[in-house]
Amino acid sequence: VQLVESGGGLVQAGGSLRLSCAASGSTFDVDTIAWFRQVSGKEREGVSCINLSDDRTYTAVPVEDRFTISRDTAKNVVYLHMSSVKPEDTGVYYCVTSSAYYFCSGYGFRKPAEWDSWGQGTRVTVSS
Repeated sequence: VQLVESGGGLVQAGGSLRLSCAASGSTFDVDTIAWFRQVSGKEREGVSCINLSDDRTYTAVPVEDRFTISRDTAKNVVYLHMSSVKPEDTGVYYCVTSSAYYFCSGYGFRKPAEWDSWGQGTRVTVSS
């Protein structure tokens, strides 16, 4: 699976941003697509995910009131909608896949090394 993220950039605190993840290649066994992020000096953390089989979503508690995930099935694109962004949201955001349905959960977010494919990432910088 090839994953290409886009949409990152510089945004002011309180603003909004939409990240895109375009998936191509052998996607037939992908059930979960997620967004992870890596903030400077911290471990990678799961942000939000969607199950392709039933569109179930899960968003991490720290951002669940500000971030949402969606997808455009026709375009094979998954989006991360970020609103009311904060300086602590600054980091590199990665699109990630798994064949496991149940990885779209807090459990899966605690196991970043067990996900299948990672994109190159897109950088988000939130200025105060």
